[in-house]
Amino acid sequence: MSALSVAQAKYRTEDIQVLEGLEPVRKKPGMYIGSIDSKGLHHLAWEILDNGVDEYINGFADHVTITLHKSGHAITITDNGRGIPVDMHPKHKKTGLELVLTVLHAGGKFGESDSGYVRTGGTHGVGASVVNALSKKLIATVKRDGFEYQQEYAKGKPLGKLQKIGPFRGHGTSIYFEPDDTIFKTVKFDADTLKARLEDMSFIHSGLKITYKNEITGETLEFSNTGGLPAFLAKLVADGQKPSVTEAAFSAIRENGDKIEVALQWTESTEETYRSYANGIRTPNGGTHENGLKSALRKAVQSYIETHDIKVKGLQITANDIREGIVAVLSVFVRDPMFEAQTKQRLNNPEMDSSVDNFVRPALEAWLNNNKTAADAIIGRIILAAKLREASRAVKEEVKRKTPGSRRLSLPGKLADCKSTDRDDTELFIVEGDSAGGSAKQGRNNNTQAVLPLRGVVLNCEDLSTAKVLANRELADLVTALGTGAGEKFNYDGLRYGKIILLMDADADGHHITTLMLDFFFRHAIELIKKGHVFIAQPPLYRVDVGKETHWARDDDHKEEILSKLGNKKYELTRFKGLGEMNYNVLKQTTLDPRTRTLLKVEIDSPTAAHNAFQELLGKEAATRYKFIMEKADQTIAEELDV
Repeated sequence: MSALSVAQAKYRTEDIQVLEGLEPVRKKPGMYIGSIDSKGLHHLAWEILDNGVDEYINGFADHVTITLHKSGHAITITDNGRGIPVDMHPKHKKTGLELVLTVLHAGGKFGESDSGYVRTGGTHGVGASVVNALSKKLIATVKRDGFEYQQEYAKGKPLGKLQKIGPFRGHGTSIYFEPDDTIFKTVKFDADTLKARLEDMSFIHSGLKITYKNEITGETLEFSNTGGLPAFLAKLVADGQKPSVTEAAFSAIRENGDKIEVALQWTESTEETYRSYANGIRTPNGGTHENGLKSALRKAVQSYIETHDIKVKGLQITANDIREGIVAVLSVFVRDPMFEAQTKQRLNNPEMDSSVDNFVRPALEAWLNNNKTAADAIIGRIILAAKLREASRAVKEEVKRKTPGSRRLSLPGKLADCKSTDRDDTELFIVEGDSAGGSAKQGRNNNTQAVLPLRGVVLNCEDLSTAKVLANRELADLVTALGTGAGEKFNYDGLRYGKIILLMDADADGHHITTLMLDFFFRHAIELIKKGHVFIAQPPLYRVDVGKETHWARDDDHKEEILSKLGNKKYELTRFKGLGEMNYNVLKQTTLDPRTRTLLKVEIDSPTAAHNAFQELLGKEAATRYKFIMEKADQTIAEELDV
């Protein structure tokens, strides 16, 4: 019998697993929360928080409190809504609370009951049960009908029956939960992440009072921004640190039908910035509502240009020219939201494209016509963007006509350049030292991948002028290789590579060098980050061989995760001292080859938070680092310091 037929013979009906209850969530958490890293961890808090906000959206609550407990590993979220029902369900013979917390697709938000939910962020009925499934401990407290009730759970299962604590005046729901540390890479909540989310929500829900309590620091904050979206827009424009084109901003709101609210302003930035929300939930990947806004922007501006017969001297104004520099906040409330997945990153309601377009376009047209000074400044900025685009295109065409040899004139001698001259297809690996550089050069695809080794200690650029930074030979060579210049002389059109990849050792020293390099880009070439060109490679720190199988672990936590799944199987563990110790074929397979590697894209969600982080970690004030170490001493980040 062949090996194939033997394998087929071993596959029987009894081998088929049926996951019941909340088992699917614990088996495949990524399907429900996106990932098991810090982002997935915080998604648990957003799920419970959104349930409280849904009570506010539908007129049943006006206050939400989130408490970060002293351990940093637990959160309590309380709302003063109606309270989850606690009576017995006639069909399922469980209380409403137990159904919501233990059964997938159980809830009162499916639009077929008298629950009172008209608009909600929850649509699948899985949020609370997913949080319960992924928590090693969860305590639900409900106040309603004159009494207080409580029930405790562990990993999705009730530890006892619902307890009637006693009489209580008031109403609401309180959920305390501790994420399961056997599932998540870290269970330490980040205070800044929580605060940023709550502040954003206070703008979107301008009538909602949000209280944040941090038991670690003793801090209590109240978020209640009555300024709504216009105030939120002003904050985003200030955070972007680019001057606005006009003093006045455009804003509009439609209350009838599906509620739509928008605020936007043009700035001198070369980027477009959108913050879109659906039923109070941020949709970072946009969706049909955001598409409708972009369409409205294009149509309104083009109509204004045509109506006022503005001469553009043969320029073809594109949608990108019109939207360049725009900062916009869009919030819609839909009766039946259709999100792309449980993580709700994107809105898919097809009707919202035309709905937003049909509302925003005429409102923006009227605003432009009634604010001619502002409109002229905006149109002037758009025409300038078109001219610069045309000039950039001409430069690119000229570069393409040049020979590959001319492209390499005056480049650093230690740069192993690639053959291709097409920026979109090329990559520059910045590696730590000549030894690692040698391995990378052997393992790369020399048609599209260039390698630049850094020698010696990387300069700390924090608090340094661009002139002082470029006096450093290593960073001057890097800037030359990039072709962009730096600081005030930065020229995006000179960029020679589509991807700039930081490839450092997977240990503490490597992470330190990566941080120093990120600081350089943030302070002296931030457009490369904003335009999505900077990435961090993920080389393995460990190799785990189990028979003929090989597993690669990027860090100690990942290694432990792999070993825990091996059970009693014998394995051989290898720790790489550095990239230079790694066989070039291994480096190619794990880190260089686009088909098998993993890259982390560097993004800036909040320029202010990024500025503060670099100042705290790399600035001249040693006192801030001392404070950071003392405050974070019990957290994973401090535990991993290589002292």
